Amino acid sequence: MTFFFVILAFLLLLALAIRKAHRNTYEAVLHKVQVGSSEDGDGVIRILQLSDLHLEKLSISPNDLYEKLKEELIDLIALTGDFLDREESIAKLGPYLTALKQLNPTYGMYAVFGNHDYVLQGESFERLKATLEAHGCVVLQNETKTITVNGQTVNIIGIDDFYTGRSDIEKAYAGVRDGINLVLTHDPDIVPHMKDYHFDYLLSGHFHGGQIHWPKPYHLAKMSKTLTERNMIKGYHEWDGKPFYINEGLGQTGVNIRIGSKPEVTLHLLALPSVTRSRTVKAV
Repeated sequence: MTFFFVILAFLLLLALAIRKAHRNTYEAVLHKVQVGSSEDGDGVIRILQLSDLHLEKLSISPNDLYEKLKEELIDLIALTGDFLDREESIAKLGPYLTALKQLNPTYGMYAVFGNHDYVLQGESFERLKATLEAHGCVVLQNETKTITVNGQTVNIIGIDDFYTGRSDIEKAYAGVRDGINLVLTHDPDIVPHMKDYHFDYLLSGHFHGGQIHWPKPYHLAKMSKTLTERNMIKGYHEWDGKPFYINEGLGQTGVNIRIGSKPEVTLHLLALPSVTRSRTVKAV
């Protein structure tokens, strides 16, 4: 009888833990990160980043997202891949893009694809791309879009997914002008391969902060060795002095739970210096 009660207690605790882990998927955190100093410069560009929506297992509604962000000033929205991996989920994407567009980003929305997006092929993939574009999103596949912010040139460089072998850094940089280089890409594992390519800031996702990060996200070793063995799985980092950010993602894959991580949206305040100088980072 004692053994029965031990098993019952264990199952009860397990059920409560799973319930809490599922509730975590509803608790999106807005992180604000300041990169560089705007003193004696030309202000900042405020970049809202969302990554890894994974619409099949996304607990946060379009309205929840809008309400969390509606009071923020946003210059540019960056979507760093893994929107979905099933064609029937494309219809769910529109309301989220509509909510983001209602935030009125000054310089628009930009997107790159991730490994899960490329599960779709042919007409299905083209439908995903067309849905993004129909909602005013500029899709970048190894290409650059240049904008002018406070009189300064900002190159928005979209590098295609590294994990699935679609990255072409040289092609992506072909249209780059003198100015500030903002790179959008899905898999941060590309960073160590960019020694010969300058960027002022790089935004990525892919790792979900481990999603199940307890006691450690051992499973990420299958996805990455270069970064994960250095514990670079979320947040702000530097490689060869160049800053990059790994977003924890908004949705989930596999089971719809999070342990030791929370869904994330990030507002990056990237300084626009009048002269080139080293950047520093702090949470605000």
